[in-house]
Amino acid sequence: KSLRYCNAVLTQKYPFGTVSKVKPVQCSKGVPAHRSVQRRTNVPTGVNAMKKILVASLALFATASVATADTVRLGTEGAYMPWNGLDDNNEVIGFEREVGDALCDIAGLTCEWVINDWDSIIPNLVAGNYDAIIAGMSITAERDEVIDFTAEYYPPSPSLYLALAGGSASGVIAAQTNTIQAGYVAESGGDLIEFSTPDETIAAVRSGEADAVLADGDYLTPIVEESGGELAIVGDSVYIGGGVGMGVRETDGDLKAAMDAAIEQM
Repeated sequence: KSLRYCNAVLTQKYPFGTVSKVKPVQCSKGVPAHRSVQRRTNVPTGVNAMKKILVASLALFATASVATADTVRLGTEGAYMPWNGLDDNNEVIGFEREVGDALCDIAGLTCEWVINDWDSIIPNLVAGNYDAIIAGMSITAERDEVIDFTAEYYPPSPSLYLALAGGSASGVIAAQTNTIQAGYVAESGGDLIEFSTPDETIAAVRSGEADAVLADGDYLTPIVEESGGELAIVGDSVYIGGGVGMGVRETDGDLKAAMDAAIEQM
């Protein structure tokens, strides 16, 4: 049945600012039912770019048609704000929640969100626990040997070093396991210590177990700003890997094509 929609302007606060978004609402009965929602790279200009992409993505809510189609399960880490996180109700929030929902609407797909630890996020995609990864994952040749990637929905941007104020980007470097940053430190011959979660890398610097963290700038910058001068960005920016894309199984060509088309439209 055809429904008539009006536009409502909603606001959402993020670490990089407050974003206004246009969302279609049914003129006579409020918000239409869309779908069941169960909801790493990199900064300087990246934060502004993220905000621009988010605003552009959400503006499409005003024109995107909502279709009943296959249910697609989107896997994310839920622990890497502002990319993705969890609220008090264990619902996925953040930039990628908004982008993922927008892409699903554009593609006419019903999407659900699945939380998975980062270190097993690719194996569990291959195993069929969900249908796509949307978790700030940089496109790399090594990962592309195991899974396929859509076109990038976020461009390459630098990784940064974080240390205690007065520290340097040398000594023992902490990084999250199975990230492009961990690979970079190892390949450059640095003294690497790896942790399962990003929070643990920050804790290692604060405790003195590590001298610095190498991670995505979009993740580190808000932490520095909220540290009250305890932490600082140090050393030079590092460009590693390509842009950020959605990961899909190599056998899911139709899903890849649908998301590629949605990303191009976005």
